[in-house]
Parts: sequence; structure tokens; C-alpha cells
Amino acid sequence: MISSTPSPSRPPTATRILRDRAARSWKAVVDRFAVPSLPRSAWQLANTLIPYAALWVAMAFAIRVSYWLALPLMILAGGFLVRIFIIFHDCGHEAFFRSRKANHVWGFITGVLTFTPYHHWRWEHAVHHGTSGDLDRRGTGDIWTLTVQEYLEASWRKRLAYRLARNPVVLFVLAPLGIFLVQQRFASPRASRRARRSVRWTNLALVAMGAGLSWALGVGPYLMIQLTVMLVAGSAGIWLFYVQHQFEGVYWKRSEEWDYTTASLEGSSFYKLPKILQWFSGSIGFHHLHHLSPRIPNYRLEACHKAEPEFQKAPTVTFFQSFKSLGYRLYDEERQRLVGFGALRHLQAERIRS
Repeated sequence: MISSTPSPSRPPTATRILRDRAARSWKAVVDRFAVPSLPRSAWQLANTLIPYAALWVAMAFAIRVSYWLALPLMILAGGFLVRIFIIFHDCGHEAFFRSRKANHVWGFITGVLTFTPYHHWRWEHAVHHGTSGDLDRRGTGDIWTLTVQEYLEASWRKRLAYRLARNPVVLFVLAPLGIFLVQQRFASPRASRRARRSVRWTNLALVAMGAGLSWALGVGPYLMIQLTVMLVAGSAGIWLFYVQHQFEGVYWKRSEEWDYTTASLEGSSFYKLPKILQWFSGSIGFHHLHHLSPRIPNYRLEACHKAEPEFQKAPTVTFFQSFKSLGYRLYDEERQRLVGFGALRHLQAERIRS
């Protein structure tokens, strides 16, 4: 019997599940939902791509009058682009269609729309899933996070770079454009030949798309629309990813203690969003379940969450609570919690006294 009494600091989640319940119990629940539905996937493509295309037509006319008239449409288009990225993301996990080929075809198409090379991103994201919450395997597909000790031992140049990287303006305004417009145009030297090819083909497709839209709209209007939509979508996407892995009580362990299931259920939050934001974000707020089983399509995550009471004990972050994450900068390995830069002086004083 699983105790219903929570600990004083955090709700009983994965650790209690592993101790008190056979893994096959929750796995049976997960397996029921890790099955794509062709009608639902097709409908999601239709209710996302068709409005996005219509918004581009509306923006093309509106921007001829005024950028400010087109801006509300650009913000809405940015919301739809987030949803397109979630479809791309599900294709990358082969969770959107039963057919691998269909996943790859639509993954490439949605990857072009989101300026992201499908196979290259798929490889990096798989590394993220296999290492999330592991302090010894940081650095691929995650937010740059240093421990307190690493920061104190770093050179002044590295500290400055880290402070800049964790600055909200850099993280949520400059970084999205840098990642999607620049970084994604180059392949990692560690990537496979297929992943490197996907970067080249995506770049070629982007040149063709940009040339065609520039010819139809004019270079200036096209760039104003594309950059604004990308900024809105990129900022929202990085914010979602940040909040889902940077929250109070987050799980981080060294490799010898790291556990995949615990990292999934305690190292990824349930970001409880208003329904309209949940729709635009493709239910990615159920991130604990996504990490537990990436094969669950986004449109089945909420049902899976409701089907198993233990899943509902995952760390929950509401929309307003999520802004507290802006203050987290470093991981205090000794106390197993995230802290801000302001805590450094206090921690240093404590260590001197001890």
C-alpha cells in the first residue's frame, strides 16, 4: 500500500512509486496511451497548419498597411508555430504516426517551418531524454546549468559568460533567434552522416522558402513577419523547456545514483497551464509523462495523466508559480536545490564558518 502522507518538502512521486509499486503497474497505463491515432493526428495537422497558412496570408495584407496592424497576427502565428513544433517533436519520437516514414516526412516538413533540421534535432533530443537530471552528462539539448561548486571554481570569463547566458533577456529574447536562425544551420561534429545531411537539406529548403516568400511579399515584409513570428515562438518554446526542468525540488543526481524513471517523474514538472495555452503548447506541460514515455502522442498526455493517480503527484508548477523559476541560476548539490546568484555570498560564509 502506498502511503498518502506527503513529505514536508515535496510530494511523494517517483521514489514512492518505485518502492511501493511494481513498475509494470504504471507501465501498463503508459502503454495504453503510447499509441498514435491517425484521425487525431490528421486533425491536429489540419487545425494547426491551415490556420497558420491563413495567418500568413492575413499578415501579408496587414503589413502593407502597418507593422503594428500585423503584430497581433504575428503573435498569434507564433502560438501556432509552437504547436507546429510540438508536432515536429512528436514525429521525432515517432509518436505522431504509426508509420516511421510518415513521422520522418512530416518531421522534415514541420522542421522546415520551425527552422529545425529534423534528424539532427532528433539525435540531440534523444541524448537529452537519456541524460536529463544527470549531473555528469549535461551539455546536450539542455539549458546550461552549473553547480554552485563549479561556478565558484570557474574563471571570471566563464562566470561572466554564464551570468550572461542565464540573463532572462539573453535566455528568452536573444537565444531563441540565435538557436533557430544560426545554431541550427550547422551540424555538430559528433552527429551522424544522416543528421548532418538533414541540416543541409533543411538549409536548402529554407533558402527556397525564404526566396519564394520574399518574391511574393518583398524582402522587408517577409523578414519582419518571419523574425517576429520566430521570436514569439522561440521565446515561448524556451520558456516552456526552462520551466519544465528548472523548478523547486527538481531532481539532479550524479551518474552512479541517477535513475531514468525518477529523473522523468521528479526532474520534469507538470506545468499546469490555462486550457488555451495548453492547446497551443500541445499539452507539453505534462512533461513528466513525456519523459517517462516519449512515445505518448501529445494529444494523449492529459488522459494518461488522469488515468494513474501516482502521475498526479508529480511536481506541479502553475502558470503564476512558474515565474519563480526566473530566480534560479545554480544547482546547490550539497543541499540538492536550485538557488540564485544572491545565495552565493551566504553559502560562501557558511563554508568559511564550517
